[in-house]
Amino acid sequence: MTEIRFAGFGGQGIIRSGIIIGKAVSIFDEKFATMNQSFGPEARGGACSAQIVLSDEQVLYPYVTVPDILVAMSQEAYTTYESELGEGGILIIDADLVRPRSTGAKIRLYTVPATRFAEELGNRIIANVAMLGFFTAVTGVVSLEAMKKTIPSLVPPGFLEMNLKAFDRGYAYGQDVLAGEKAEKTKSPLKRRNYHVR
Repeated sequence: MTEIRFAGFGGQGIIRSGIIIGKAVSIFDEKFATMNQSFGPEARGGACSAQIVLSDEQVLYPYVTVPDILVAMSQEAYTTYESELGEGGILIIDADLVRPRSTGAKIRLYTVPATRFAEELGNRIIANVAMLGFFTAVTGVVSLEAMKKTIPSLVPPGFLEMNLKAFDRGYAYGQDVLAGEKAEKTKSPLKRRNYHVR
């Protein structure tokens, strides 16, 4: 079982991200998934989060207790939820919107300029899909094929091409990060240096 929390502020597509992951896993990867959401009183700008539980077996308790993966797309989301992340968990943050504290060795930190990618592609609102691409690459909890099949059904048709470009951009960036990690691990102990994923 994998527990995931996507968090940020209203207007970033946080809830939609949770729905996309849940649908991809349950329909196309043929596993089980649940999704719950919470958000502040403001329609936009308020804190919000999506909780996703993925499993090879039926999910009996649909709420996240100790997240294995936290995706934080705002500073407030990071500040609120980072302490809940389980030991050995994965923390993914938007490089331009979140300033992390020192994480120590208990979690794996990844940063991705998702919002910057979205702006370069023409619309800041697709940052969540760039983040989903990166998330898919570095976590491996959902297949690339499942995500590519799901996105068209959950984004506005007029923005589909832009969303797919954002997803591909994030995914390619994630693959590059993983390749860098692998190269670092294969270095001899004498040549190995401290490596911080960015």
